[in-house]
Amino acid sequence: MASSTSPVASAAAGVLVAMVLAAVCLHGAAAQLCEDYYDDTCPNAYDIVKKVLVDAHRSDVRIFASLIRLHFHDCFVQGCDGSLLLDGVPGVINSEKGAPPNNGSVRGFPVVDKVKAALEDACPGVVSCADILAIAAEISVELSGGPKWGILLGRLDGLTANFQSASNLPSPFDNLTILEQKFRDVGLRDPVDLVALSGAHTFGRAQCQFVTDRLYNFSGTGRPDPTLNSGYRAFLTQRCPLNGNGSAVTNLDPTTPDTFDKNYYTNLEVNRGLLDSDQILKSAPEAQGVIAPIVDQFARSQDAFFKSFAQSMINMGNIQPVTDPSMGEIRCNCRKVNDS
Repeated sequence: MASSTSPVASAAAGVLVAMVLAAVCLHGAAAQLCEDYYDDTCPNAYDIVKKVLVDAHRSDVRIFASLIRLHFHDCFVQGCDGSLLLDGVPGVINSEKGAPPNNGSVRGFPVVDKVKAALEDACPGVVSCADILAIAAEISVELSGGPKWGILLGRLDGLTANFQSASNLPSPFDNLTILEQKFRDVGLRDPVDLVALSGAHTFGRAQCQFVTDRLYNFSGTGRPDPTLNSGYRAFLTQRCPLNGNGSAVTNLDPTTPDTFDKNYYTNLEVNRGLLDSDQILKSAPEAQGVIAPIVDQFARSQDAFFKSFAQSMINMGNIQPVTDPSMGEIRCNCRKVNDS
């Protein structure tokens, strides 16, 4: 006679198996992420995530770009630990969602919730929310025409959020020196990482509030940014009029806004970068020695961009992952830490 297993017992068993599998990925004293982390405990995890994303994209063409941005904003704040997904708890957790770079800007949380629910149905207590963001980012790029890469997995979910650190995420208003420093601060010291990861702006949208200064009052001059292509500026003033709705959105890439390709860089070559933090990679005087030549290379070769982007995503995914069970967990709900 077959015995029945309670959901609680199944979840506990799933966590135990995940922890055992983590030990298989150990190298030396520190746990390392690995591509086959869920092969035994949740072998269909990738396909489950992909199905939810494909369904979501049918009603929201922006969702792929939004999901990769969630992964970026998560990893740059105390590492890739799913902290961005946590809702606020008065007196306990000050949610990163309310930090200025995120508030009213980052999106896609309900889709992450659907992915988590689907995974919990199939493999309760096994796949972390931090890993969901990593998987969703890769699938989003691939389904938009971009490269595929081996996703390193095995992260646990963090137990805290960091509002203050989230307030210092790379900004559309940062100059090149500040951008380089913010990347170095999280361990991304190779200039290729900065240029390649910026290429995620080859799809998706940005709010007008992040470009209006370039159009009407660049650096407080009362004039537009002189590096901005005049024809493109005329187009943008129609999309983002002076004193218009700052929350209105416009395409980051005016040529192929929903395709992952090298056009972000070909746009920079002709001064058609939307954000100042994009265009400075090509036009800033301090970019000419190292940064601008990387832009030139990616504008010439999509293969070079794709290879570098894939490696830079792996590099970013390795920022301070939580792998010690005493410091993390597999959340049952990505929006909150598990009950004690």
